[in-house]
Amino acid sequence: MALFGNNQSAEVVTLQQQLAAAHATIAELRGWVGHLRGAETPALEADLRRLKAAVEQAKAEHSAQSAARQQLVAELESWRSQLVETRELALLQQVGIYEYAHPLEDALAYKDALGELRLKIKAAAKADAVTCQVDWAVNGSVKEGQKLGRDMAKLMLRAYNAEADNAVRVVKPHTVESVKNRLTTTRDTIGKLGTLMRIVISNDYHRLRLKEIDLTADYLMKVEVEREAAREERARLREEAKVMKEVERERARLAKERTHYATILARLEAKGDTEGWARAKEQLAAVDDAIAGVEQRAANVRAGYVYVISNLGAFGPDVVKIGMTRRLEPMDRVRELGDASVPFRFDVHGLFFSEDAVALETALHQQLAADRVNMVNPRREFFYATPARVKELLTKLGDDHILEYKDTADAVEWRASRRDADPANARSLALSAVASDTDAGEDGDLSSDGDLT
Repeated sequence: MALFGNNQSAEVVTLQQQLAAAHATIAELRGWVGHLRGAETPALEADLRRLKAAVEQAKAEHSAQSAARQQLVAELESWRSQLVETRELALLQQVGIYEYAHPLEDALAYKDALGELRLKIKAAAKADAVTCQVDWAVNGSVKEGQKLGRDMAKLMLRAYNAEADNAVRVVKPHTVESVKNRLTTTRDTIGKLGTLMRIVISNDYHRLRLKEIDLTADYLMKVEVEREAAREERARLREEAKVMKEVERERARLAKERTHYATILARLEAKGDTEGWARAKEQLAAVDDAIAGVEQRAANVRAGYVYVISNLGAFGPDVVKIGMTRRLEPMDRVRELGDASVPFRFDVHGLFFSEDAVALETALHQQLAADRVNMVNPRREFFYATPARVKELLTKLGDDHILEYKDTADAVEWRASRRDADPANARSLALSAVASDTDAGEDGDLSSDGDLT
């Protein structure tokens, strides 16, 4: 027994020694771990946990803000879809050259088409312009509910028609799309208000009312175009009347002059003055040539003068007007253009005769088509171009009648009227303008510097 007890005591001692060694090893390892990790590691781990929590919270807030932002954007788009631009200036800035939705020949054709369309609208209004589906009772009666639905549908249709009629009254060629969008918005709003009773303005009826707006705008535009054409035709007829008056006056003057030379010729022949008779014969031949020229001008409606003029004070630099006139004295036409429509007289850069002035003017207009000031109305003959550029175009076109051409504008009246002009110089310029205007009234010929005054 004693031997067995001694053996157990030895094993216990050994185990205790091993345990003590293990604890020592653990303590040593912990020391090394603490040494490697450092003394601030627990604090850093705490900070790391706090930062992770803050990041998670920021992510959650960002997600919430993104959802709110998306909701706001959706609401904004919804409101934008319901807004209709009605400002005249904004609509005028957006419009380009007007395109007819239903191109017809004249205003009368549009008026007839509108009449037929309105008959269709009236028929549709009595038939299936609006639909309503009510399947619930009012005061315990299904019929009462259906009657209420029909009454509400009629009320909604009247509201829609009031908006459509107003759209037709106020529409202008440049507000077509805005007016149509507004009517469509009204139709959608009525559909939302009538959701419970399923009240809807039919698509076919809505298309008819939109077509009415298009046709009305086309009609108004066609009327304006025809009015403009009529104004141009009246202006052309007035110009032709002035041309014929000039021709008749010139005929009368030349006939009187021819009679005078014929009388002198007869007297000189009777006296036997051969030398005087020869001179009178030459003068009479010149008068006959002038008469023939006048008759040729009267017969040839395409012959005339093409002019290139500018008005620095009215239109600014690098803007010219290119036109033509059949007047025997073309400066009369230029002076008329500067009488009342603009504050200053026009400067003439070139004035030249052509047997086919119409073709020459058209060719110049075509060459400068992309530089028109008014891109909508081709009858307005103003272009963004320098006089020098027009001269180059005339040279390329091969016109042989360019006797003199001036690239710069004197703009005497404008320069004399400038507020920063020297008073003495302004007075000198003004007197020069009056003198040149007086000279122009007498002869209207090209002066030595090439200007037509």
